[in-house]
Amino acid sequence: MRLFYSVMWWLAMPLVLARLWLRGRKEPGYRGHWGERLGFYGTGSALSPASPVLWVHAVSVGETRAAEPLIDALLAGYPNGRVILTHMTPTGRATGKSLFAKHGARLAQSYLPYDTGAMVGRFIKHFKPAVCILMETEVWPNLIATCGARGVPVVLANARLSERSLRKAGRLGSLILDAAHGISLVAAQTEADAQRVRSLGVKQVEVTGSIKFDVVVPDAALATGAALRRAIGARPVLLFASTREGEEALILQAVREARSELPVNVLLLIVPRHPQRFDEVAKMVGEAGLNVQRRSQLALDGAGEASIPAYIDVVLGDSMGEMFAYYAACDCAFVGGSLLPLGGQNLIEPAALGKPVLIGPHTFNFAESTEDALAAGGAQRVADAAELVAAAARLLRDDEARAAMGRGALAFANRYRGATRRTLALLAPLIGR
Repeated sequence: MRLFYSVMWWLAMPLVLARLWLRGRKEPGYRGHWGERLGFYGTGSALSPASPVLWVHAVSVGETRAAEPLIDALLAGYPNGRVILTHMTPTGRATGKSLFAKHGARLAQSYLPYDTGAMVGRFIKHFKPAVCILMETEVWPNLIATCGARGVPVVLANARLSERSLRKAGRLGSLILDAAHGISLVAAQTEADAQRVRSLGVKQVEVTGSIKFDVVVPDAALATGAALRRAIGARPVLLFASTREGEEALILQAVREARSELPVNVLLLIVPRHPQRFDEVAKMVGEAGLNVQRRSQLALDGAGEASIPAYIDVVLGDSMGEMFAYYAACDCAFVGGSLLPLGGQNLIEPAALGKPVLIGPHTFNFAESTEDALAAGGAQRVADAAELVAAAARLLRDDEARAAMGRGALAFANRYRGATRRTLALLAPLIGR
């Protein structure tokens, strides 16, 4: 199966590169660093001599942000070490650049090479990693096999595996089963995730919890959020965070139909998950008859801070790396990807800031943490966009209920800290080896 998989990769490579080029029309970042995707790195090394080199793979934005506590802990725990952080998307790479600039030359970034033995082999030969840490759900058969052949242990950290993903893995048969056998360690978010991973044949699976609970809100993000709140003034702010394609239209329609239920001066803050959709969503808001202000056109850096006029209905969060700032500025947050069957996004970040959280019916990507947040009283599930707007309206008009829900959210976020420490303890023998 892996031989067939490898042949298909090579046959598909012209189409893969063509698709990369076409995606570059909307996201120019896809047209850069092609050599890295093919496993070519020139004659120089991206890292200064180090012991050890720790390879962390975070496919895109969410995984990169989730990796922050672990990467910070690795670099603190191994003062002579370096991290090579790989991604698949330009947005993930941009997020990593923003988050980890503080580490300077101790962290380098690259795109993950496509999953052929030769390309992955060149990566390993160039960077000489002591360990490969894949964040959350990334399983690449040739990468795992090549690491095994080169003596590089592979770890799946902050791992989650939904029932849906398990069924997909089952359809791939021995390709995924052989890859699972090659994984040295899985640090799972929940016992349910661990059981599903064990069913694939991974030998060492430990439950460590979600590293996302250990995230530290950056002071700069809090400052930006405070500046945004000053620009908004006393108006109540309803945030729609990490919205996905199809959700904004449902939300805008629900807002139009239930506008009288919302506070008359409410400000909607909409932050699409994917930056290539910023212009599309701005146009959608205008076509709905609402006045929009783009975050990118606001000066929030101290001198001459802007104020948002009262006639503005919607602020569009068209910036990267500022989600914590948006959460800090809002009174109530809806976490997107959950109105439609997309699995939902991470609700730990707004909870960590003590914000009441609203979520839709589709949260299979974060099933257990969502249920825990609901049980703690920090989140409320809604069936559809109409119920979402109605629930938000009630919270925005009831200060006491909103404050109580915020306290529940914060208690939920604080209860599950410590996954980074537990994961680091499991990694130590592998890195030492």
